This record gives sequence, C-alpha cells and structure tokens, in this order.
Amino acid sequence: MNPFNPTDLHAVVFDMDGLLLDSERIAYDIGRQVSLDLNIPWTHEVAMQMIGLNSREHESLLKGAFGDDYPLDAHRAEFGLRYEAVIAAGTIPLKPGVLELFDALEAAGLPRAVATSTRRSRALPKLDAVGLLDRVHIVVAGDEVARGKPAPDIFLAAAERLGQRPADCLALEDSNAGVRAARDAGMRVVMVPDLLTPADDILSAGIPIAKSLLDIATRFTRQ
Repeated sequence: MNPFNPTDLHAVVFDMDGLLLDSERIAYDIGRQVSLDLNIPWTHEVAMQMIGLNSREHESLLKGAFGDDYPLDAHRAEFGLRYEAVIAAGTIPLKPGVLELFDALEAAGLPRAVATSTRRSRALPKLDAVGLLDRVHIVVAGDEVARGKPAPDIFLAAAERLGQRPADCLALEDSNAGVRAARDAGMRVVMVPDLLTPADDILSAGIPIAKSLLDIATRFTRQ
C-alpha cells in the first residue's frame, strides 16, 4: 500500500460504522432479528447492500426489493429501540488501530472529521460512548447533506467545514459506496474493508486497500 505521503496531508476524514466502530455486525444481527420477530421480509443480499447508505437510501432499497408495502416504520422503530440500547450500554467496540491512529494524527497536528451516513442524533452518542467525540473536530452526518453516499456531498461538506481542499484530505472508508463518494469528492482515499470486499470498480481504479487502521497509523508514525 502506497496511497499517500503523510507530509502532504492537511486533514483526515473518517467514516464511522465499520471503520472506527465495529458496529456493522451488530446492526446486521439486530436488523435480521427484528425482521424475524415482526415477520418482515429480509435477505442477506439486501442487508449487505444497505451498508454505507443513509436512511433515505435504505427506504428506497427496501421498497425496491420487497415492495411499496414494506413496513418500514415498524422495522425502523423496533430496530431503533434495540440499537439505541446497545449504544447506551457502551458495548460497541472500536476497530483495531483506531486509538493508535488518532494518537498519531494528534501528534502530527492533523485535523480530523467524521463523515457518516448515520443521522446526527445517533452518530454523536455513538462517538461519545467510545470516547471519540472529543477527538474529532468536525462531524458531518447523513441527514445533513442532500445526497448520501455514493454521492460526494458528505465529503465535500467535511472538507469545507475543515477549511481544506478535498485534494489535501485523506478519506478512510470501509464500504464501496463510501469509497466512491470520497473518490468523486476528489479526496485521496484508502479502503479498509469490513463486511464488504472491494468491488470490481474499486479494484480497477487502483484504490489502495489496507488490512486495518493499524496500517494507516504505521504510515504516520514512520514519517
């Protein structure tokens, strides 16, 4: 992996779920169980397609897969109750390398932003519960932009709020939708896969792939 020169960067922009937080598996399991308990249609394929998207894209995807009569409100309400309980309990673990990378970025004096498809009212408690909220300078949430990932809006907003050109920012993402969004925003981007493997277009575009955030942290500690 040789995606960037740390000395050329002015900021780093993180996705949240699946990159900083090991939360995608938790959300997957809760979503599946809610569907079973409420006798609502569910498939693994659709659940995987939801990764990296915001709630508006979820609605379109679910109704496209299961029909306009899909009981979105019932599923969303029950999922929310169960997921919020997990957040409140503070049991969502960090992904490997998060603390090491944050320490390295702080030592380098680089500003940090989170650009997450999660809505702000849920994203801030999640970051706070794991001790990261005070360690980022900017949070841009999925309900604060007109178009969700894979559109570049959220990364453009993050760069603007950081006061940086997108080309001077490194974006770190675990989902294909997020990688496409960061790439189209003009940021340098590295994919750190979680539940999803890199899509063919990501591989053919030569997007660097890292095994974990520890790989990224090492680049900064060695500069």
